[in-house]
Amino acid sequence: MSKVYRSKYEAYPFLSDPSEDLRCDFEILTDETASLIGLLRSEIKDKALREELLRICEITYHVNPTLRTFFSVSKEEMTWLVEAKERLEAETKERYQRFVLTQGSRSACIAHVIRTKFKEIVRMVYRHVQAGNRVPEELIDICNILSNYFFFLAMKLNQMDGVEEVEYQSRNYRV
Repeated sequence: MSKVYRSKYEAYPFLSDPSEDLRCDFEILTDETASLIGLLRSEIKDKALREELLRICEITYHVNPTLRTFFSVSKEEMTWLVEAKERLEAETKERYQRFVLTQGSRSACIAHVIRTKFKEIVRMVYRHVQAGNRVPEELIDICNILSNYFFFLAMKLNQMDGVEEVEYQSRNYRV
């Protein structure tokens, strides 16, 4: 194997890690997701929701080094996230009876992108585990909670913006 060039301008010290080591990829993906949360926050006018998103952004950055170090999200933060997700779920339960298209207001569409990013993170964590690494179960839980949170947030944002959900009828799956 030839020596890998390391730029003196390297933006992150782990960028040249071997491709089978998913830790850097995980960190980049969680960084991207936190950045998207910041983008979404810039679209939101509601003060309480802006504060909630700021807290979620911070929690996402606490998730970021988990594969390299340890899981540092507290039980209280986990409980708060579950409660926030459940609150949004209850507030929007009439908006989705089946599958809905990922459309609507700009802020709702950004929330849907963030939702899928958290699913991508979960998938990467499972690949990391399948490669023989151990991860705390709470890491998988929090990323799934956050994916669900951003789904319900998208429903809420469309509701706040007066945008109706559009039901999706799959040709492949019958519900």
